[in-house]
Amino acid sequence: MKTKMLTSAIALTALSVTAAAARDQVQVAGSSTVLPYATIVAEAFGENTDFPTPVVESGGSSAGLKKFCEGVGEGTIDVANSSRPIREKEIAACAEAGVTDILEVRIGYDGIVFASDINGNSFEFTPADWYKAMAAEVVVDGAIVANPYTMWNEVNPALPAQEIIAFVPGTKHGTREVFEEKVVIAGCEETGAAAVLDAQRGDHKACNALRTDGRAVDIDGDYTETLARIESNKNGIGVFGLSFYENNTDKLQVATMGGVVPSTESISTGEYPVSRPLFFYVKTAHIGVIPGLKEYAEFFVSDDMAGPDGPLAAYGLVSDPALADTQAAVSGSGM
Repeated sequence: MKTKMLTSAIALTALSVTAAAARDQVQVAGSSTVLPYATIVAEAFGENTDFPTPVVESGGSSAGLKKFCEGVGEGTIDVANSSRPIREKEIAACAEAGVTDILEVRIGYDGIVFASDINGNSFEFTPADWYKAMAAEVVVDGAIVANPYTMWNEVNPALPAQEIIAFVPGTKHGTREVFEEKVVIAGCEETGAAAVLDAQRGDHKACNALRTDGRAVDIDGDYTETLARIESNKNGIGVFGLSFYENNTDKLQVATMGGVVPSTESISTGEYPVSRPLFFYVKTAHIGVIPGLKEYAEFFVSDDMAGPDGPLAAYGLVSDPALADTQAAVSGSGM
């Protein structure tokens, strides 16, 4: 089964742009999760059209959208990849810089998985386990205390007696936001800690404040850095996108979450609890000015690329049963 995805134009008022000077390559930056999909598309686009291969860079969703919102013209990027929706404050920053017409394209869904060394212990997690392991403060016997846990079996006796070391996406990554909302905060609520924080402090913002004692390690690079950390510390558990894990099953084993094994099928049905949509954003003012920009966007969401039998699905993207709607929205942009 496949999960429906959505493509929509974000209609922004008061269109006021400076025409982008001609440039012969489409420029893309953003999410490390979307990076492999965009790279596959860019290479195929260069091989199968008369346009040059687009330049695709990573750096994280927030960093990509920041570059996207710097303005209009050949010195600014054309497309921002993101593993989360663009925020209102980012739309405002774009508008202030003259980027006042943005096309949002939701390309499909990915899952966030928790993986460890293939030869190590296996894990069956719940969000509560990750809250208790990662939070700077937890609730013990009704009191809010600094996180005392150093072993996974202290968090949950059913888990292995293994030191808590987790490599989590840094704050500039879209994956971090989903990790906090769907895992850490969900676990905080599941344990009842959120209610205690609300009662004693007036809110539960502390739910997603991660510990800083070296057991929760921010990774500002891409998933290859997380994998390298696990290879050098076999007790480490990393937070990855499903597609990265599926392409490294010779090195990693994946944990269940809430009793569900992450897979394309369990994500598409909504059974796996930690999934998220993936996007790219197009600077509409550059369509018709930067050669190949609209063609790249159309190529990305074509049946041959994003369809259920295309290379993106083979790499782990959950395709869209309503892909024709996406294609129509992209084709009608910038006209």
